[in-house]
Amino acid sequence: MHAQKIMQTAIRGRWAVAAMFLANGFLTGAWAPQIPVFLTRLDISKFTLGLLILLFGAGAVTAMTWCGHLISRHGSRTVLRWFGLIGSFGLLVVALAPNVPLAAIAMFIFGGSIGGMDVAMNANAVVVERRLSRAIMSSSHGFWSLGGFAGGALGGFAIQNYGHLAHAIVVTAFAFALIAVAVRYLIAEDKPLRGPSRGTGQRKFALPGNPLVYLVGLMALMTMISEGAVLDWAALYLQQELGADLAIAGLAYAAFSGIMAVMRFFGDGVRNRFGAVTTLRVSALVAAAGMLVAGLAPSPWLAIAAFAFCGFGIANMVPILFSAGGNQEGMSSGTGMSVVTTMGYSGILVAPSAIGFIAEHSSFGPIFVALSGLLVVVFLMAGLAHRAEFAPDAAPAE
Repeated sequence: MHAQKIMQTAIRGRWAVAAMFLANGFLTGAWAPQIPVFLTRLDISKFTLGLLILLFGAGAVTAMTWCGHLISRHGSRTVLRWFGLIGSFGLLVVALAPNVPLAAIAMFIFGGSIGGMDVAMNANAVVVERRLSRAIMSSSHGFWSLGGFAGGALGGFAIQNYGHLAHAIVVTAFAFALIAVAVRYLIAEDKPLRGPSRGTGQRKFALPGNPLVYLVGLMALMTMISEGAVLDWAALYLQQELGADLAIAGLAYAAFSGIMAVMRFFGDGVRNRFGAVTTLRVSALVAAAGMLVAGLAPSPWLAIAAFAFCGFGIANMVPILFSAGGNQEGMSSGTGMSVVTTMGYSGILVAPSAIGFIAEHSSFGPIFVALSGLLVVVFLMAGLAHRAEFAPDAAPAE
């Protein structure tokens, strides 16, 4: 009877953390259609807009860096509660900002809340995986993709018909309500750290000494550089180099992200059956092949199909690497997750500008071919993700 109650609690926790992923993705997706209004409302240049978006990324990375320390001291459930509830108001604060200085502060806070929530919810998903002794990370990221799709798809219609502020208010109300319900059912680590000694707390704040977690973070970095490249540059590649019109060019990322979202809901079953390392190896090869064909494609439609194939592969790579980061031996899930997520998301934040600079002196085709090489490196390093493998009670909570 006691075991049954523990399992029921874990299942409720599984859906609670899925709701947090959904809310985070919804808030992030809802920001995208706000960007054109943000540009015209503040009467700023694209360069200034780029700097403000960079502040969003800076806030996210700052929070991600500190989040491992906070989780080590207070547990992922507590940290996720606070970042989630605060983060639900992030978009509204940005929408209310009347000038550039306040918008800069709002963007940093919004990015920090989303980034901190991201680390905490991934760390909590690792806790649920341990409790259930099976993978849930891929489907959790699937809920994030679903939330992002809904936030982006509904946002443009809402802003056009009701205005950007009304849209931000509705998004905030929905996100807050969803998070407020979900936080009641989040589960905690089996042995939450309560800071019995200041020395332990300080030790947990120090950078991990295990080099394996940084190698896993490097794999996440290479994977998310590829993901960010498709997000930011695939449409321009199709339009400028393959002669596609704007409508067709937009299908590149739509195909990539749509297939990725679907595959993430199947990913846990695949991973549970074949193992994390095998799944990662096959996924990396599939993604590399898709990226290679996209870079060599002679026509827009072949490139779109290749990007979709790449999304099929990349879908479950990041969830597996996050699980591996959160299950490193000798450190809390929050500490390992903080390292891997910070390194991984740095790829999305830094790579777009670097790729843009290279593309000015070259073209996008060779860049996508080179990115396929990074995915091959992930294939070769896949064995380092063995900590994402599952066996009943194989990994203690902390």
